[in-house]
Amino acid sequence: MSELIIIIYGLIQGLAEFLPVSSSGHLAILPSIINFEDPGVIFDLLMHLGTAIAIVVYFHKEIKTIIVQFFLIIKNKSFKDSWFFINFSFATAFSVIFILALKGISEKIGRTTDLIAINLIVFGVIMWISDLRRVDKSIKMDESHGFKRAILIGIAQAFAIFPGVSRSGITLTTARFLKISREEASRFSFLMSLPIIFASIVYKSPEIIRGEATYVSLTDTLLGVSISFVVGLLTIHFFLKFIKRIGLFPFAVYRVLLGIVLLLLY
Repeated sequence: MSELIIIIYGLIQGLAEFLPVSSSGHLAILPSIINFEDPGVIFDLLMHLGTAIAIVVYFHKEIKTIIVQFFLIIKNKSFKDSWFFINFSFATAFSVIFILALKGISEKIGRTTDLIAINLIVFGVIMWISDLRRVDKSIKMDESHGFKRAILIGIAQAFAIFPGVSRSGITLTTARFLKISREEASRFSFLMSLPIIFASIVYKSPEIIRGEATYVSLTDTLLGVSISFVVGLLTIHFFLKFIKRIGLFPFAVYRVLLGIVLLLLY
């Protein structure tokens, strides 16, 4: 794989991971568009490592809050004033449970272009509908009111195991239906990706160490991860400003148009 393609992979991952357009879907269809051998799911997963590090850097204060609240619960044996940690934990737990339940189906269906295209269109339209809802008083995920909503968002995240659905897209969609503001939904959505990405990398670490299911050298992989980190950091910053003013409609339009193009041409 050439360095140019590695750079393209890193750029797409850094952008699409945080934009609700499905990074896994874009990475899966890229070999068909550029006409080169698919480097595999593990290489895609390693590209996610760069964006995960970007989340850690950008949301370090929120991550610190989660860690502090965890130790407060252990120390005081009380859940008082620790709702962000509780909501985050339950969202992650339910997400993992449903990911494991859907994993077999996802592997059978595979990464077909038609499925990705349909997911882009269907979930893009649903996302647009969800964003039409007016939120007068937003629910905060560091309050007890966010508990049930956190579980539903966690379950929704699991469906992003299917390429084309978009992890950020499906979680933002669910959050908007639950009357959570765009900014709060984005913050919670980005943070929720961390446990899933790191757990997936740990789970696949034996294959990564052996170099299985990927045809990319360590040097090229590090290049892709570095690019996805830098681009991801910039994308988070500007997306949070953009979504507050513009909303999700432009991303829904892009998803539908891309899905139609894929169905017609591939």
